[in-house]
Amino acid sequence: MRALTIDHSAPGHLTLREVPDPEPTPHQALVRIHSFSINHGEAAFVVPNGEEGTVPGWDAAGVVVRAAADGSGPAAGTPVVTLGAAGAWAELRAVDTDLMGSIPEGADLGAASALPVAAGSALRGLRRLGPILGRRVLVTGASGGVGRFAVQLAARGGAHVVAATSDPAKGEALIRLGAHEVVAADALKDIAPVYGVIDVVGGPQLVSAYDALAPHGTLVAMGHSSGAGEDFPYGALFGDGGRHDRSLTTFFLMDDAEGLGADLEWLASLVARGELDPQIGRRDDWGRTGEALAALLGREVAGKTVLDIRVAAGL
Repeated sequence: MRALTIDHSAPGHLTLREVPDPEPTPHQALVRIHSFSINHGEAAFVVPNGEEGTVPGWDAAGVVVRAAADGSGPAAGTPVVTLGAAGAWAELRAVDTDLMGSIPEGADLGAASALPVAAGSALRGLRRLGPILGRRVLVTGASGGVGRFAVQLAARGGAHVVAATSDPAKGEALIRLGAHEVVAADALKDIAPVYGVIDVVGGPQLVSAYDALAPHGTLVAMGHSSGAGEDFPYGALFGDGGRHDRSLTTFFLMDDAEGLGADLEWLASLVARGELDPQIGRRDDWGRTGEALAALLGREVAGKTVLDIRVAAGL
């Protein structure tokens, strides 16, 4: 099969080459990949620092060509959305059946490929907050991949969604996705208390977002796009003055993956019915993955980046 492999001697650290087909374990299905999406973490860390010759990639969608030998998971011929620690940027992928969900027949596989890391994290992060119906939920970095899904899913769950963004020009788009308020990223100290926070920025924004938590509220730290550390001032973690019993918890999707296949299937069904917008900002042939990664790092893409696997001569 052909695959994009880590090659630190090549421009962009990637080469498209022939590699052996993956050998599934009994609990894995073999999937022919149609499309994959790329995430900021892959562009910023995985590709520049990956092991030579390995096939990167977390998110992909395709069709099962060989069902799992242990009888788990979907049958051959089923369109699926998949997640894994690596191996998505290839024509074939061996995937744990726990980490794949069926896609409705005829649905756009490229749109489904945008879901696993971003939408899966948003969904499971919101669950960490507890019941959100009728409660105020703040999403920082709301115009990013996880943030856009978190805004939509929180609104669907009945929350009053406060979206924080560093780009005021994106406010109208966030309102269309379901946000009830849009605030500047540097103005969190001025917002009314919130029941929960989905934070994908880290650094000073996380500190300010934690300060906005109401009693018994929870902040879920899901990302660190700021690249900055957190410096809590003296007294920020006191429990007096109406700040009692507030929680801060970290999150990593691959360590919270039990039952994820069912979640991916549900998310894919929402996309297929037009009830969840994957917000694809760039869609291209996988032969242009290097350019797509550069555009992602340069913050030139508003939304998710999807690459479709077709005949390609190179990067």
